[in-house]
Amino acid sequence: MAGSDTAPFLSQADDPDDEPVPGHLGIPGSVGTPKAGEPEVPDQEGLQRITGLSPAHSALIVAVLCYINLLNYMDRFTVAGVLPDIEQFFNIGDSSSGLIQTVFISSYMVLAPVFGYLGDRYNRKYLMCGGIAFWSLVTLGSSFIPRERFWLLLLTRGLVGVGEASYSTIAPTLIADLFVADQRSRMLSVFYFAIPVGSGLGYIAGSKVKDVAGDWHWALRVTPGLGVVAVLLLFLVVREPPRGAVERHSDSPPLSPTSWWADLRALSRNPSFVLSSLGFTAVAFVTGSLALWAPAFLLRSRVVLGETPPCLPGDSCSSSDSLIFGLITCLTGVLGVGLGVEISRHLRRFNPRADPLVCAAGLLGSAPFLFLSLACARGSIVATYVFIFIGETLLSMNWAIVADILLYVVIPTRRSTAEAFQIVLSHLLGDAGSPYLIGLVCCMRRDPRMTGLW
Repeated sequence: MAGSDTAPFLSQADDPDDEPVPGHLGIPGSVGTPKAGEPEVPDQEGLQRITGLSPAHSALIVAVLCYINLLNYMDRFTVAGVLPDIEQFFNIGDSSSGLIQTVFISSYMVLAPVFGYLGDRYNRKYLMCGGIAFWSLVTLGSSFIPRERFWLLLLTRGLVGVGEASYSTIAPTLIADLFVADQRSRMLSVFYFAIPVGSGLGYIAGSKVKDVAGDWHWALRVTPGLGVVAVLLLFLVVREPPRGAVERHSDSPPLSPTSWWADLRALSRNPSFVLSSLGFTAVAFVTGSLALWAPAFLLRSRVVLGETPPCLPGDSCSSSDSLIFGLITCLTGVLGVGLGVEISRHLRRFNPRADPLVCAAGLLGSAPFLFLSLACARGSIVATYVFIFIGETLLSMNWAIVADILLYVVIPTRRSTAEAFQIVLSHLLGDAGSPYLIGLVCCMRRDPRMTGLW
């Protein structure tokens, strides 16, 4: 493999010294599982025989997982949709409100390795049921916190990380155990559509529910009820497929999990996993700060342009920017994820490095457009929205591809752990700190025309 121009960039399934079974797709011993040359992909009947699930049931499981993923991101960004009202209610500034997202991400980041370890060893369905039930209760409780207890809001947002950690480290591995090859890529693209679409719905739900109810607290009470539905669907619909069976083309013998330290050692020696995770960290840094601050930034830009009055203490912050930004996030997510997967799938026929190249092109291409959105904010809100649309579309090209990369370079018994540590890395160096850092920068560079907004 060394020195070959045709060897794929993503070419190590895992540390070969630790692995018992060579030569099959997605497990140790393969020279990289390049998608352009996947061997002996099982047909529909073969998949049904191996997993014990009909194609319709497998697709239904993906639909349930997609619904829960959408719900998780919807809840995460509902707060961003009502952030000016939260600042007014608790009488806090930008640096403190930036902590709301930072505390959640930090908790999520710490808990992800725990659920990654459990997800590689225990029943994934019941782990997700317990985590999402706990998340629903905590989210509901956070809507009843009095104005003098801002620290309690931070605590509850931190506990919300339990639900997301229990789900995001495990759900992609279920999809990997139900599908292979291009089928898996397409199902992952459907699953990851839920991230931008759920985020956009969070902004929309936050702003619209607040307007209808006349109280931002009700925006936080929508997703807990939907969370109860999610737990019921998980319990009734989802079945645990055998780990790695679709890639072994047999339901036996199963791969045995190794020790946690052996898993970490193998992952750290897997350059494809490490480099793709570092690249995704850059995406997380940008999306984390953009997701929390974009609606507030757009509102303040309108104030500077004289298009809307500032938010005065005690008043509700009325603006259509959360709704518009939410719609843009939904559209760019669907467009970006779909474009990324299809472009990569077509380019893979000619270049086995297509996946990382498409991710890199999307990330680098988004930078000038996001910069232009900031530069144009004082002159034209329409131009700002156009550049945000293009930048978010290019960023969204990464979501499904990075997840697919992880699944085909890491063996089945290490995938939840790999998901967990990709989450830790991307949040630790990415969106755990970026909302707070942007809040600090914002406090240091206030425009005197916008003082009513702080």
